[in-house]
Amino acid sequence: MIPFSCSLASPSTSISKFISDHPHLSMLEKDCTSMKDIRNIHAHLLKTGLAKHPLAVSPVLAFYATAPAGDINYAYLVFTQIHSPNLFSWNTIIRGFSQSSTPQLALYLFIEMLIFSSVQPHRLTYPSVFKAYAQLGLAHYGAQLHGRVIKLGLQFDSFIRNTIIYMYANCGFLSEMWKVFYERMDFDVVAWNSMVMGLAKCGQIDESRKLFDEMLHRNTVSWNSMISGYVRNGRLREALDLFCQMQRERIKPSEFTMVSLLNASARLGALKQGEWIHECIRKNDFKQNVIVTTSIIDMYCKCGSIGKAIQVFEMAPVRGLSCWNTMILGLAMNGCENEALQLFSRLECSNLRPDDVTFVGVLTACNYSGLVDKAKEYLSSMTNTYKINPSIKHYSCMVDTLGRAGLLEEAEELIRNMPVNPDAIIWSSLLSACRKHGNVELAKRAAKHIVDLDGNESCGYVLLSNVYAASYQFEEAMDQRLSMKDKQIEKEPGCSLIEVNGKIHEFVAGGRLHPQAQEVYSLLSGSG
Repeated sequence: MIPFSCSLASPSTSISKFISDHPHLSMLEKDCTSMKDIRNIHAHLLKTGLAKHPLAVSPVLAFYATAPAGDINYAYLVFTQIHSPNLFSWNTIIRGFSQSSTPQLALYLFIEMLIFSSVQPHRLTYPSVFKAYAQLGLAHYGAQLHGRVIKLGLQFDSFIRNTIIYMYANCGFLSEMWKVFYERMDFDVVAWNSMVMGLAKCGQIDESRKLFDEMLHRNTVSWNSMISGYVRNGRLREALDLFCQMQRERIKPSEFTMVSLLNASARLGALKQGEWIHECIRKNDFKQNVIVTTSIIDMYCKCGSIGKAIQVFEMAPVRGLSCWNTMILGLAMNGCENEALQLFSRLECSNLRPDDVTFVGVLTACNYSGLVDKAKEYLSSMTNTYKINPSIKHYSCMVDTLGRAGLLEEAEELIRNMPVNPDAIIWSSLLSACRKHGNVELAKRAAKHIVDLDGNESCGYVLLSNVYAASYQFEEAMDQRLSMKDKQIEKEPGCSLIEVNGKIHEFVAGGRLHPQAQEVYSLLSGSG
């Protein structure tokens, strides 16, 4: 918990005396670690009437608003009961909401502070407001606050400047980001980290790496930003290579580093490297929080090691909903559909409530096992029991399930009647089913919808061509391919990744750029 005494407006001697006069307040710094503890102390403050005293309630508010075990909504209730909130109270509640899932409330409170409060914003108020704009992707509005900061002469305050850079970087306002960055050239690792992160997020990964290499010194956040940037941009092997460099320089990684590397291993299907990272986590006593555990499970599932994924799941000290969701989907994707549905039943009996992601995994399990009626039951349960509105992902799973079972007209009717706008993916799913079951007329309708949605997408032409070819209508199949050529639409070649002796090899359909391509083709021609 953040000590409150350093931020209060009263002199430290007055604070010390106030705390000594009220022993319950000293417990906040020494013994308060959970919501149960803070509620006991808060109850005492309510009984004694101190809950309305800004000095007494400030540390309670700080715990509710910013502590990991806190509750931002309850913090707001506490805030509303304070007579004449002081600067610390305003800053705390604004900071709490800026870090929450509802950052827009931080903006509303900031405006309320400006208009209705006798207390005006301080230099420590603005960083939280810029973070809220960053979270919401509203840098065009945040720029107005940037103008206010310049008028107040606070633009070179390091805390404010760094959050302005972060806001512009997070929202993709690169020219504004560079302008603020170059206004002051003295090295600030936080500002540089924001730049590295922002450039990577906007796809300028090489520019991001160039800036990373120019840094006078780097902290763990610098390395995390660069590694996660590589992962975000699909440069997965470079992410792993950079981690090796990080180890050579004896920089201790954090949980965030390991999560990025696990994601890279998962997307590459690099089981050996994923196992090695998992072992690093165990040996270095990284905190096994829900995010780390979920990433480990996801890596094993995507690398096909479902047994190890189950083992990690069952042994996890804390299982958040994301762990359950990842395990259910992982089982479904690895041919363990019945086990996925059994795990869902276990989840329903737990103290956690399924969400929309859970039902993607459940419907995927039904899809792969051909359980049409069961899928319908789950979709109904999702809306009627759990009050979750299905998204395009859920309807895509349902359409795929109906299509695999040959219920093509029912699948088309579902697409036409669903409350969300269909996309090219859901029509492609129906088109693939038409190919399997030889329904040319419905395939033509589905292909037309794909082309109407995205005229440059090759999928509609290729799949319809395959439907024609499967029905021995070769002239029509050729027409689709020629139409693609006339419109200069190219099909992206398929590729596959395999891991051999801990090294990842990528092969592209028809490609000969792999260093051992000649040996591979020679072996294949010999085996034929």
